[in-house]
Amino acid sequence: MTTARDIMHDSATCVQESETLEDAARRMQDLDVGALPICGSDNRLHGIITDRDIVLKCLAKGEDPKVMTAGELAQGKPVTVTADAGTEQVLHTMEQHRIRRLPVIDEHRLVGMISEADLSRHLSEEQLGHFVEAICAAP
Repeated sequence: MTTARDIMHDSATCVQESETLEDAARRMQDLDVGALPICGSDNRLHGIITDRDIVLKCLAKGEDPKVMTAGELAQGKPVTVTADAGTEQVLHTMEQHRIRRLPVIDEHRLVGMISEADLSRHLSEEQLGHFVEAICAAP
């Protein structure tokens, strides 16, 4: 059985809650990613920040990305999956919550992220097509 650990990108880099959105944006640029997990001082996952979050929740509202922190955008408990979860559970979780990136947890620690690109490398065309349709469909 293919698991989340088999699919995930295992070098997920966290942005700390205390880091500014400007720092987060620079890290996204350096890593060529559109999202970063937000980790606290306890080194546990506290949320996810996307490039879209920075634009809509900071810049568009006239806030200063040099002052606003990643932690200020971490809202609610992030949706995650365990490293030993099967492909069907991964897809179900992402489709149910209509998310394009899914943190993978092992023993309460972030061990990786699953993105659409990761799915495209591990799913059949039919599975991938169903996933994209489910994520992009109107609510």
